[in-house]
Amino acid sequence: PPTAHRRTIQLNKQQVVTMKLAIISALVASAAAFAPNAQPAAQTALNAEADRRAFLGAAAAFGAAAIPMAANAKVDYESVGQLGGGSIIDLNNANVRAYLRLQGMYPGAAGKIVTHGPYKSVSDVYNIPGLTSAEKEVIKKYESRFSVNAPAPEYVIDRINNGLYR
Repeated sequence: PPTAHRRTIQLNKQQVVTMKLAIISALVASAAAFAPNAQPAAQTALNAEADRRAFLGAAAAFGAAAIPMAANAKVDYESVGQLGGGSIIDLNNANVRAYLRLQGMYPGAAGKIVTHGPYKSVSDVYNIPGLTSAEKEVIKKYESRFSVNAPAPEYVIDRINNGLYR
């Protein structure tokens, strides 16, 4: 079964401040469009058209300035195939449900693997406290299907429970 993966956007402080200012500017511009004018009530159609053009021009300029801000987003994890969708499972980042396809691993050995770690090598899993000999045998059976990558915070947080239920 497929597992859900989060994608995160990492912004620096400058980008966050710029984004907040852009949102505030958009709100002010929107509110100004509906505010009554201080001009006399007898407006000509020509004046109304000029006001509308000025507002739309400012809104277009603001929109064009906001587009490049998303360029620095972290789009994907380079080892996303090892999170459970492929034949290799990353011991440090894969969710407990990734082990469902390996007969005998879930829930016992899989639960112990995801609640311990991080692991520096695949052989580190044999040092998990409370691992039974049967669990060690099933881990040994699938050892060639395991890998160890650096823990990624956006995936480690969901290793035990990613919110998917049967």
